[in-house]
Amino acid sequence: MDDTKKAWKLINGGIAAPKGFYAVGVQAEIKYKDKFDVALIFSDVQAQAAGVYTRNIVKAHPLYLTQRHLKNGLARAIVVNSGNANACVGEFGDQTAQAMAEVAGTFLAIPPEDVLVASTGVIGVKMPIDRVLNGIRVASSLLLNHVVKGIRGQKEEADQAAHQAALAIMTTDTMVKEYAYELPCSQGGVIRLGAIAKGSGMIHPNMGTMLGFITTDAFLSSEELQQILREAVDESFNMVTVDGDTSTNDMVLLMANGASGITLNGADRANFVQMVNSMCIELAKDIARDGEGASKLMEVSVSEAKTKEDARKIARSICGSSLVKAALFGEDANWGRILTAAGYSGAGFDPNKVDVYLGDLMVAQGGKGIDFSEDKAKTILELKEVKISLNLHDGKEKATAWGCDLTHEYVTINGSYRT
Repeated sequence: MDDTKKAWKLINGGIAAPKGFYAVGVQAEIKYKDKFDVALIFSDVQAQAAGVYTRNIVKAHPLYLTQRHLKNGLARAIVVNSGNANACVGEFGDQTAQAMAEVAGTFLAIPPEDVLVASTGVIGVKMPIDRVLNGIRVASSLLLNHVVKGIRGQKEEADQAAHQAALAIMTTDTMVKEYAYELPCSQGGVIRLGAIAKGSGMIHPNMGTMLGFITTDAFLSSEELQQILREAVDESFNMVTVDGDTSTNDMVLLMANGASGITLNGADRANFVQMVNSMCIELAKDIARDGEGASKLMEVSVSEAKTKEDARKIARSICGSSLVKAALFGEDANWGRILTAAGYSGAGFDPNKVDVYLGDLMVAQGGKGIDFSEDKAKTILELKEVKISLNLHDGKEKATAWGCDLTHEYVTINGSYRT
Protein backbone atom coordinates (compact mmCIF):
# COMPACT_ATOMS: atom_id res chain seq x y z
CA MET A 1 0.00 0.00 0.00
CA ASP A 2 1.33 3.46 -0.95
CA ASP A 3 1.08 5.96 1.87
CA THR A 4 3.55 8.47 0.38
CA LYS A 5 0.83 11.02 -0.44
CA LYS A 6 -1.15 10.52 2.76
CA ALA A 7 -1.16 12.70 5.86
CA TRP A 8 -0.52 9.53 7.87
CA LYS A 9 2.05 6.76 7.70
CA LEU A 10 1.94 2.99 8.11
CA ILE A 11 3.41 1.74 11.41
CA ASN A 12 3.73 -1.53 13.30
CA GLY A 13 1.54 -2.67 16.17
CA GLY A 14 -1.79 -3.53 14.58
CA ILE A 15 -4.83 -3.21 16.83
CA ALA A 16 -2.64 -2.36 19.86
CA ALA A 17 -0.68 0.46 18.20
CA PRO A 18 -2.82 3.30 19.67
CA LYS A 19 -1.79 4.44 23.14
CA GLY A 20 -3.57 2.66 25.97
CA PHE A 21 -4.75 -0.33 23.90
CA TYR A 22 -3.60 -3.92 24.34
CA ALA A 23 -4.53 -7.15 22.55
CA VAL A 24 -3.72 -10.85 22.84
CA GLY A 25 -4.70 -14.09 21.18
CA VAL A 26 -4.68 -17.58 22.71
CA GLN A 27 -5.28 -21.19 21.69
CA ALA A 28 -8.43 -22.50 23.37
CA GLU A 29 -8.97 -25.51 21.05
CA ILE A 30 -12.54 -24.45 20.21
CA LYS A 31 -12.49 -26.34 16.91
CA TYR A 32 -8.86 -27.09 16.10
CA LYS A 33 -5.72 -27.77 18.09
CA ASP A 34 -2.80 -25.39 17.74
CA LYS A 35 -4.94 -22.56 16.32
CA PHE A 36 -5.30 -19.17 17.95
CA ASP A 37 -9.05 -18.83 18.47
CA VAL A 38 -9.77 -16.41 21.33
CA ALA A 39 -8.81 -12.74 21.07
CA LEU A 40 -9.07 -10.03 23.70
CA ILE A 41 -8.75 -6.29 23.00
CA PHE A 42 -8.58 -3.90 25.95
CA SER A 43 -8.36 -0.18 26.65
CA ASP A 44 -6.81 0.78 29.97
CA VAL A 45 -9.25 3.71 30.22
CA GLN A 46 -12.92 4.05 29.33
CA ALA A 47 -13.42 4.42 25.58
CA GLN A 48 -16.12 5.89 23.40
CA ALA A 49 -17.38 3.25 21.00
CA ALA A 50 -19.57 2.65 17.96
CA GLY A 51 -20.68 -0.35 15.91
CA VAL A 52 -22.14 -1.33 12.55
CA TYR A 53 -23.79 -4.72 12.11
CA THR A 54 -25.12 -7.17 9.55
CA ARG A 55 -28.51 -6.42 8.00
CA ASN A 56 -29.37 -10.10 7.93
CA ILE A 57 -32.50 -10.55 10.08
CA VAL A 58 -31.00 -13.82 11.36
CA LYS A 59 -28.42 -12.58 13.84
CA ALA A 60 -25.96 -14.34 16.14
CA HIS A 61 -26.39 -14.20 19.91
CA PRO A 62 -23.24 -12.11 20.64
CA LEU A 63 -24.39 -9.47 18.18
CA TYR A 64 -27.55 -8.78 20.19
CA LEU A 65 -25.50 -8.60 23.40
CA THR A 66 -23.01 -6.17 21.87
CA GLN A 67 -25.80 -3.93 20.61
CA ARG A 68 -27.23 -3.76 24.14
CA HIS A 69 -23.85 -3.07 25.71
CA LEU A 70 -23.16 -0.29 23.22
CA LYS A 71 -26.36 1.66 23.87
CA ASN A 72 -24.43 4.02 26.16
CA GLY A 73 -21.63 4.46 23.60
CA LEU A 74 -18.96 3.19 26.03
CA ALA A 75 -16.69 0.12 26.15
CA ARG A 76 -13.41 -1.09 27.61
CA ALA A 77 -12.90 -4.50 25.98
CA ILE A 78 -13.81 -6.74 23.06
CA VAL A 79 -13.69 -10.52 23.36
CA VAL A 80 -13.82 -12.57 20.16
CA ASN A 81 -13.72 -16.26 19.32
CA SER A 82 -13.38 -18.14 16.05
CA GLY A 83 -14.40 -21.75 15.38
CA ASN A 84 -18.03 -21.32 16.41
CA ALA A 85 -20.54 -18.63 15.41
CA ASN A 86 -22.74 -18.96 18.51
CA ALA A 87 -25.71 -18.43 16.22
CA CYS A 88 -29.11 -20.11 16.06
CA VAL A 89 -28.72 -22.22 19.21
CA GLY A 90 -31.50 -20.68 21.32
CA GLU A 91 -31.22 -19.63 24.95
CA PHE A 92 -27.88 -21.41 25.31
CA GLY A 93 -26.40 -18.95 22.83
CA ASP A 94 -27.57 -15.93 24.82
CA GLN A 95 -26.17 -17.46 28.00
CA THR A 96 -22.85 -18.19 26.28
CA ALA A 97 -22.44 -14.63 25.02
CA GLN A 98 -23.30 -13.26 28.46
CA ALA A 99 -20.83 -15.65 30.13
CA MET A 100 -18.05 -14.52 27.80
CA ALA A 101 -18.67 -10.88 28.79
CA GLU A 102 -18.90 -11.71 32.49
CA VAL A 103 -15.70 -13.77 32.62
CA ALA A 104 -13.75 -11.15 30.69
CA GLY A 105 -15.18 -8.42 32.92
CA THR A 106 -14.30 -10.31 36.10
CA PHE A 107 -10.68 -10.93 35.15
CA LEU A 108 -10.17 -7.42 33.76
CA ALA A 109 -11.94 -5.84 36.77
CA ILE A 110 -14.47 -3.98 34.63
CA PRO A 111 -18.28 -4.19 34.40
CA PRO A 112 -19.46 -6.90 31.95
CA GLU A 113 -21.54 -4.20 30.26
CA ASP A 114 -18.26 -2.64 29.12
CA VAL A 115 -17.29 -5.85 27.28
CA LEU A 116 -18.35 -6.30 23.65
CA VAL A 117 -18.59 -9.85 22.30
CA ALA A 118 -18.15 -11.29 18.80
CA SER A 119 -17.97 -14.82 17.39
CA THR A 120 -17.33 -16.40 14.01
CA GLY A 121 -17.48 -19.96 12.71
CA VAL A 122 -20.08 -22.65 12.13
CA ILE A 123 -23.74 -21.65 12.61
CA GLY A 124 -26.16 -23.81 14.62
CA VAL A 125 -23.59 -25.65 16.72
CA LYS A 126 -23.39 -25.15 20.48
CA MET A 127 -20.26 -23.44 21.71
CA PRO A 128 -17.82 -25.58 23.76
CA ILE A 129 -18.28 -23.04 26.51
CA ASP A 130 -15.79 -24.48 29.03
CA ARG A 131 -12.95 -24.22 26.51
CA VAL A 132 -13.98 -20.71 25.47
CA LEU A 133 -14.22 -19.38 29.02
CA ASN A 134 -10.89 -20.95 29.95
CA GLY A 135 -9.39 -19.29 26.89
CA ILE A 136 -10.76 -15.93 28.05
CA ARG A 137 -9.20 -16.43 31.49
CA VAL A 138 -5.81 -17.21 29.95
CA ALA A 139 -6.10 -14.28 27.55
CA SER A 140 -7.04 -11.91 30.39
CA SER A 141 -4.00 -12.95 32.41
CA LEU A 142 -1.67 -12.46 29.46
CA LEU A 143 -3.24 -9.13 28.61
CA LEU A 144 -2.91 -7.74 32.12
CA ASN A 145 0.74 -8.75 32.06
CA HIS A 146 1.16 -6.65 28.90
CA VAL A 147 -0.59 -3.72 30.58
CA VAL A 148 1.93 -3.85 33.45
CA LYS A 149 4.81 -4.01 30.97
CA GLY A 150 3.31 -1.08 29.07
CA ILE A 151 3.12 1.03 32.22
CA ARG A 152 6.81 0.26 32.80
CA GLY A 153 7.63 1.25 29.25
CA GLN A 154 8.25 -2.36 28.21
CA LYS A 155 5.98 -2.99 25.22
CA GLU A 156 8.45 -5.02 23.20
CA GLU A 157 6.08 -8.03 23.08
CA ALA A 158 2.97 -6.02 22.26
CA ASP A 159 3.29 -6.30 18.47
CA GLN A 160 3.47 -10.08 18.56
CA ALA A 161 0.57 -10.32 21.01
CA ALA A 162 -1.56 -8.07 18.79
CA HIS A 163 -0.64 -10.20 15.79
CA GLN A 164 -1.83 -13.29 17.64
CA ALA A 165 -5.15 -11.52 18.28
CA ALA A 166 -5.44 -11.03 14.51
CA LEU A 167 -4.73 -14.74 14.01
CA ALA A 168 -7.35 -15.69 16.59
CA ILE A 169 -10.29 -14.19 14.68
CA MET A 170 -9.52 -16.02 11.42
CA THR A 171 -11.57 -18.95 10.09
CA THR A 172 -10.99 -19.90 6.44
CA ASP A 173 -8.80 -16.81 5.97
CA THR A 174 -5.39 -17.52 4.48
CA MET A 175 -3.88 -14.12 5.30
CA VAL A 176 -3.83 -11.94 8.41
CA LYS A 177 -5.60 -8.62 8.01
CA GLU A 178 -4.15 -5.96 10.29
CA TYR A 179 -2.96 -2.35 9.94
CA ALA A 180 -1.78 0.55 12.06
CA TYR A 181 -1.44 4.19 11.02
CA GLU A 182 0.05 7.25 12.70
CA LEU A 183 -1.19 10.78 11.98
CA PRO A 184 0.90 13.83 13.00
CA CYS A 185 -1.42 16.61 14.16
CA SER A 186 -1.10 20.33 13.51
CA GLN A 187 -1.47 21.05 17.24
CA GLY A 188 1.53 18.83 18.01
CA GLY A 189 1.68 15.15 18.88
CA VAL A 190 0.30 12.18 16.98
CA ILE A 191 -2.78 10.03 16.98
CA ARG A 192 -2.77 6.39 16.03
CA LEU A 193 -5.29 4.08 14.43
CA GLY A 194 -5.12 0.28 14.58
CA ALA A 195 -7.31 -2.45 13.15
CA ILE A 196 -7.74 -6.16 12.57
CA ALA A 197 -10.36 -7.91 10.46
CA LYS A 198 -11.36 -11.35 9.25
CA GLY A 199 -13.29 -12.41 6.19
CA SER A 200 -12.86 -14.82 3.32
CA GLY A 201 -16.18 -16.44 2.42
CA MET A 202 -19.88 -15.72 2.93
CA ILE A 203 -19.11 -12.10 2.01
CA HIS A 204 -21.59 -9.73 0.37
CA PRO A 205 -22.67 -6.08 0.65
CA ASN A 206 -24.51 -5.18 3.85
CA MET A 207 -21.54 -7.01 5.31
CA GLY A 208 -20.82 -10.69 5.06
CA THR A 209 -19.04 -13.14 7.39
CA MET A 210 -16.57 -10.52 8.41
CA LEU A 211 -15.48 -8.97 11.66
CA GLY A 212 -13.58 -5.73 11.99
CA PHE A 213 -12.19 -4.06 15.10
CA ILE A 214 -10.67 -0.59 15.06
CA THR A 215 -8.96 1.36 17.85
CA THR A 216 -7.71 4.93 18.14
CA ASP A 217 -6.19 7.05 20.88
CA ALA A 218 -7.87 10.19 19.55
CA PHE A 219 -10.77 11.67 21.48
CA LEU A 220 -14.13 11.65 19.70
CA SER A 221 -17.64 11.23 21.04
CA SER A 222 -19.54 8.01 20.37
CA GLU A 223 -21.92 9.99 18.15
CA GLU A 224 -19.01 11.21 16.03
CA LEU A 225 -17.55 7.72 15.89
CA GLN A 226 -20.86 6.27 14.74
CA GLN A 227 -21.11 8.72 11.84
CA ILE A 228 -17.46 8.23 10.82
CA LEU A 229 -17.75 4.44 11.02
CA ARG A 230 -21.02 4.25 9.10
CA GLU A 231 -19.63 6.36 6.24
CA ALA A 232 -16.40 4.33 6.15
CA VAL A 233 -18.28 1.01 6.10
CA ASP A 234 -20.48 2.20 3.24
CA GLU A 235 -17.37 2.93 1.17
CA SER A 236 -15.52 -0.25 2.09
CA PHE A 237 -17.05 -3.33 3.73
CA ASN A 238 -20.41 -2.70 2.08
CA MET A 239 -18.66 -2.56 -1.30
CA VAL A 240 -17.01 -5.98 -1.16
CA THR A 241 -18.45 -9.32 -2.25
CA VAL A 242 -17.04 -12.82 -2.53
CA ASP A 243 -20.02 -15.12 -2.98
CA GLY A 244 -23.30 -13.26 -2.51
CA ASP A 245 -23.99 -14.45 1.04
CA THR A 246 -24.48 -12.10 3.99
CA SER A 247 -23.89 -13.76 7.35
CA THR A 248 -25.36 -13.66 10.84
CA ASN A 249 -22.32 -12.46 12.80
CA ASP A 250 -20.94 -9.49 10.90
CA MET A 251 -19.91 -6.44 12.86
CA VAL A 252 -17.37 -3.65 12.82
CA LEU A 253 -16.54 -1.94 16.12
CA LEU A 254 -14.59 1.29 16.66
CA MET A 255 -13.19 2.36 20.04
CA ALA A 256 -11.59 5.74 20.86
CA ASN A 257 -9.99 6.14 24.29
CA GLY A 258 -8.57 9.67 23.98
CA ALA A 259 -5.23 8.53 25.47
CA SER A 260 -3.29 10.74 23.03
CA GLY A 261 -4.79 13.78 24.74
CA ILE A 262 -5.75 15.16 21.33
CA THR A 263 -9.27 16.30 20.46
CA LEU A 264 -9.66 16.43 16.71
CA ASN A 265 -10.88 19.47 14.83
CA GLY A 266 -10.38 21.22 11.51
CA ALA A 267 -7.86 19.68 9.12
CA ASP A 268 -6.78 17.10 11.72
CA ARG A 269 -10.32 15.77 11.97
CA ALA A 270 -10.68 15.69 8.18
CA ASN A 271 -7.42 13.75 7.91
CA PHE A 272 -8.59 11.35 10.61
CA VAL A 273 -11.83 10.64 8.73
CA GLN A 274 -9.87 9.96 5.55
CA MET A 275 -7.49 7.74 7.50
CA VAL A 276 -10.37 5.62 8.84
CA ASN A 277 -11.85 5.36 5.34
CA SER A 278 -8.48 4.33 3.90
CA MET A 279 -7.92 1.67 6.54
CA CYS A 280 -11.38 0.17 6.05
CA ILE A 281 -10.88 0.10 2.27
CA GLU A 282 -7.53 -1.68 2.65
CA LEU A 283 -9.14 -4.26 4.94
CA ALA A 284 -12.06 -4.71 2.53
CA LYS A 285 -9.66 -5.25 -0.36
CA ASP A 286 -7.76 -7.81 1.71
CA ILE A 287 -11.03 -9.66 2.35
CA ALA A 288 -11.80 -9.76 -1.38
CA ARG A 289 -8.21 -10.72 -2.20
CA ASP A 290 -8.48 -13.55 0.33
CA GLY A 291 -11.84 -14.78 -0.96
CA GLU A 292 -12.24 -18.52 -0.50
CA GLY A 293 -10.37 -20.22 -3.32
CA ALA A 294 -9.69 -16.90 -5.03
CA SER A 295 -6.73 -16.40 -7.34
CA LYS A 296 -7.44 -12.79 -8.38
CA LEU A 297 -8.66 -9.55 -6.84
CA MET A 298 -11.29 -7.75 -8.93
CA GLU A 299 -11.74 -3.98 -8.61
CA VAL A 300 -14.73 -2.45 -10.40
CA SER A 301 -14.95 1.32 -10.74
CA VAL A 302 -17.99 3.15 -12.11
CA SER A 303 -17.70 6.81 -13.09
CA GLU A 304 -19.99 9.57 -14.35
CA ALA A 305 -23.11 8.02 -12.86
CA LYS A 306 -26.25 10.06 -12.21
CA THR A 307 -26.28 9.21 -8.49
CA LYS A 308 -23.86 7.72 -5.97
CA GLU A 309 -26.29 4.89 -5.30
CA ASP A 310 -26.49 4.03 -9.03
CA ALA A 311 -22.69 3.83 -9.18
CA ARG A 312 -22.58 1.62 -6.09
CA LYS A 313 -25.31 -0.71 -7.37
CA ILE A 314 -23.54 -1.25 -10.67
CA ALA A 315 -20.09 -1.79 -9.16
CA ARG A 316 -21.45 -4.28 -6.60
CA SER A 317 -23.54 -6.11 -9.19
CA ILE A 318 -20.55 -6.68 -11.47
CA CYS A 319 -18.37 -7.85 -8.59
CA GLY A 320 -21.11 -10.25 -7.51
CA SER A 321 -21.83 -11.77 -10.92
CA SER A 322 -20.93 -15.46 -11.01
CA LEU A 323 -20.44 -15.23 -14.78
CA VAL A 324 -18.09 -12.26 -14.52
CA LYS A 325 -16.19 -13.99 -11.71
CA ALA A 326 -15.90 -17.20 -13.75
CA ALA A 327 -14.70 -15.25 -16.82
CA LEU A 328 -12.08 -13.59 -14.63
CA PHE A 329 -10.87 -17.00 -13.46
CA GLY A 330 -10.77 -18.24 -17.06
CA GLU A 331 -9.05 -15.02 -18.22
CA ASP A 332 -11.76 -14.50 -20.82
CA ALA A 333 -12.39 -10.89 -21.93
CA ASN A 334 -16.15 -11.41 -21.99
CA TRP A 335 -17.18 -7.77 -21.53
CA GLY A 336 -20.81 -8.60 -22.39
CA ARG A 337 -21.17 -10.22 -18.97
CA ILE A 338 -19.93 -6.99 -17.35
CA LEU A 339 -22.48 -4.81 -19.12
CA THR A 340 -25.24 -7.36 -18.46
CA ALA A 341 -24.49 -7.34 -14.73
CA ALA A 342 -24.72 -3.55 -14.77
CA GLY A 343 -28.06 -3.84 -16.52
CA TYR A 344 -29.74 -5.96 -13.83
CA SER A 345 -28.24 -4.01 -10.92
CA GLY A 346 -31.36 -1.90 -10.49
CA ALA A 347 -29.46 1.29 -11.32
CA GLY A 348 -30.73 3.76 -13.88
CA PHE A 349 -28.45 4.46 -16.85
CA ASP A 350 -28.40 4.52 -20.67
CA PRO A 351 -26.59 1.37 -21.91
CA ASN A 352 -25.94 3.10 -25.24
CA LYS A 353 -23.57 5.54 -23.53
CA VAL A 354 -21.44 3.10 -21.56
CA ASP A 355 -17.74 2.54 -22.18
CA VAL A 356 -16.14 -0.57 -20.68
CA TYR A 357 -12.45 -1.02 -19.89
CA LEU A 358 -10.25 -3.89 -18.74
CA GLY A 359 -7.34 -2.10 -17.13
CA ASP A 360 -6.52 0.67 -19.60
CA LEU A 361 -7.89 -1.29 -22.56
CA MET A 362 -11.27 -0.17 -23.93
CA VAL A 363 -13.30 -3.24 -24.90
CA ALA A 364 -16.69 -1.61 -25.53
CA GLN A 365 -17.74 1.93 -26.47
CA GLY A 366 -21.21 3.39 -26.35
CA GLY A 367 -22.58 0.01 -25.31
CA LYS A 368 -21.18 -1.71 -28.40
CA GLY A 369 -18.26 -4.01 -29.01
CA ILE A 370 -15.13 -2.62 -30.66
CA ASP A 371 -11.98 -4.17 -32.04
CA PHE A 372 -9.40 -4.67 -29.30
CA SER A 373 -6.26 -6.71 -28.79
CA GLU A 374 -7.16 -10.10 -27.35
CA ASP A 375 -3.50 -10.59 -26.48
CA LYS A 376 -3.42 -7.39 -24.42
CA ALA A 377 -6.70 -8.32 -22.76
CA LYS A 378 -5.24 -11.71 -21.88
CA THR A 379 -2.16 -10.05 -20.37
CA ILE A 380 -4.37 -7.81 -18.21
CA LEU A 381 -6.54 -10.71 -17.06
CA GLU A 382 -3.47 -12.75 -16.11
CA LEU A 383 -2.65 -10.21 -13.38
CA LYS A 384 -3.36 -10.97 -9.73
CA GLU A 385 -5.29 -7.71 -9.48
CA VAL A 386 -7.66 -6.92 -12.35
CA LYS A 387 -9.33 -3.54 -12.74
CA ILE A 388 -12.62 -3.18 -14.58
CA SER A 389 -14.08 0.26 -15.19
CA LEU A 390 -17.26 1.64 -16.70
CA ASN A 391 -17.91 5.24 -17.73
CA LEU A 392 -21.67 5.85 -17.88
CA HIS A 393 -21.43 9.39 -19.34
CA ASP A 394 -24.54 10.24 -17.36
CA GLY A 395 -23.49 12.37 -14.36
CA LYS A 396 -20.73 13.16 -11.86
CA GLU A 397 -20.92 10.40 -9.24
CA LYS A 398 -18.56 7.43 -8.90
CA ALA A 399 -18.03 4.32 -6.76
CA THR A 400 -15.68 1.36 -6.46
CA ALA A 401 -16.36 -2.21 -5.36
CA TRP A 402 -14.10 -5.21 -4.82
CA GLY A 403 -14.52 -8.92 -5.41
CA CYS A 404 -12.62 -11.95 -6.64
CA ASP A 405 -12.76 -14.69 -9.22
CA LEU A 406 -14.80 -17.89 -8.81
CA THR A 407 -12.60 -20.97 -8.76
CA HIS A 408 -12.98 -24.72 -8.37
CA GLU A 409 -11.38 -24.38 -4.95
CA TYR A 410 -14.33 -22.30 -3.67
CA VAL A 411 -16.64 -25.29 -4.10
CA THR A 412 -14.11 -27.61 -2.46
CA ILE A 413 -13.80 -25.36 0.61
CA ASN A 414 -17.53 -24.81 1.08
CA GLY A 415 -18.58 -28.35 0.25
CA SER A 416 -17.07 -29.57 3.51
CA TYR A 417 -16.95 -26.43 5.73
CA ARG A 418 -19.10 -27.86 8.55
CA THR A 419 -17.61 -31.36 8.62
